[in-house]
Amino acid sequence: MRSADLIRFNMRLLTRQWFRTLMILLATSVGVAAVLLLTGLGEGARRFVLEEFSLLGQDTLIMLPGRKETTGGLPPLTGEGTRDITLEDVNALGRLPGVRRVAPLIVGNAQVVSGGLNREVVTLGTSARFFELRELSLQRGRSLPDEPLERASSVCLLGPEVKQSLFGNTPALGEWLRIGDRRFRVIGIIEDRGQSLGMDISDQVIIPVASAQQIFNVQGMYRVFLQLAPGASIEATRQQILDLMQQRHGGERDVTLISQDALLGAFNDILQLLTLSVAAIAAISLVVAGILIMNITLISVSQRTAEIGLLKALGARAADVRLIFLSEAALLSLLGALFGFALGYGLLWAGQLVWPVFPVSVPLWALLGSLAIALGVALLFAWLPASRAARLAPVLALRGEAQHA
Repeated sequence: MRSADLIRFNMRLLTRQWFRTLMILLATSVGVAAVLLLTGLGEGARRFVLEEFSLLGQDTLIMLPGRKETTGGLPPLTGEGTRDITLEDVNALGRLPGVRRVAPLIVGNAQVVSGGLNREVVTLGTSARFFELRELSLQRGRSLPDEPLERASSVCLLGPEVKQSLFGNTPALGEWLRIGDRRFRVIGIIEDRGQSLGMDISDQVIIPVASAQQIFNVQGMYRVFLQLAPGASIEATRQQILDLMQQRHGGERDVTLISQDALLGAFNDILQLLTLSVAAIAAISLVVAGILIMNITLISVSQRTAEIGLLKALGARAADVRLIFLSEAALLSLLGALFGFALGYGLLWAGQLVWPVFPVSVPLWALLGSLAIALGVALLFAWLPASRAARLAPVLALRGEAQHA
């Protein structure tokens, strides 16, 4: 039987049994769409996280208090140490020849009051170098003063959301507000850049690091960002930093240095594994579609017994009969996969409209894999009823009996 004749024969059959065809197409398309949707979201999450951490730059190191050994797993995001990283340590790090910029960071929640309005806001204590290192810009006003880290100046910068909630549409520059138990004068409004490294700068207040120490009653730094000098070797500078901190902390190496490459590599591996896991879970729905194809094909064999007998009486071989049922299952799975592609990409496109900053994309392996699984499962589950039809004796089949020869 020619391929064109086989396709026409199956298409007439599928349109004649439209309800059965619709059920199989629906089951297959939902399974394929689920694979595309979950892998697209997983791949989007992976790209989103990697883009966020890539903002640090390859020449930036993050120092955490406490030492934690890593052996190929996720670099530690928290550290536990008996000795704080002090402002004196930060100043000493800034004097290393391989270090270009050092930005200390203290993070805490503080009550911010302006007039009769107040709200709890994430407050960052840092220095002017933090703006240069993180490439932050201002809507208006000026950045933190470039002065010694130990000076607790009473100035602050507001994110646009904080400014709007406290001052509305009135100008905020030059106004005074209270953060914790201290008064600060607003000297700048930060440009909104959305989420970055898990922090929404637009909804935060930035003050000098020494002022943050007083408000939160802490001495140690939460993090220290170190940007390497141009041409400096990462490994050599990294060793210099660790040696200096060990010397200043009484011979104990109690800090952890994280590079961007370590973060990106670890997060990439984890998110790829998660994407594969959710894709495997979604692929289970294609197995359910295959079981449906098998059941309907078994029913079709019993209903078409006389037709099978006629084909065999006209000279059709057992392989031809088997091919008819297998090609029918393959055609159904391919059509269902195409509908699934349209549904999956449509949902992802709608999600992109709702959240445009999320870089949704479907990897090629998910596209080809879902198609291969849909086709493979359909042929696998259709093989048993197709073989049953191929074994029918022509005479018995013509009489409408489904006994095996």
